[in-house]
Amino acid sequence: MSDGPMFTEASVPRLRRGVRLQFDQRRNAWVLLAPERVLLPDETAVAVLQRCDGTASVGAIVDDLCRAYDAERALIAQDVSALLQDLAEKGVVES
Repeated sequence: MSDGPMFTEASVPRLRRGVRLQFDQRRNAWVLLAPERVLLPDETAVAVLQRCDGTASVGAIVDDLCRAYDAERALIAQDVSALLQDLAEKGVVES
C-alpha cells in the first residue's frame, strides 16, 4: 500500500508549488516541469493535468473527461485515480 495521499471524488487536485505544465515547442510535446526534473506526460495524463487547477474536484474532472471522450465513467474514474496517485507519489500533484 502507498504512503501518498489517496484521492477521492471530493478531492481537489492541483500541481504542487514549483511545478507547471507547459507545451515545449522544441519537443513539440507537453512537459511537466518540476524542481530539477522534467516529466513527459502522455496524452491521457495531459488531459487530466490540464484539469488539475485547484478548483475542480476529482469527480468533476472525471465527469468532464467522460463528456470529452465519451467513455465509461467507472473506467475513467479508475484511471484518473491511479494517475493522480502516481503523480502524488512523484511529488508533482497534491490535494
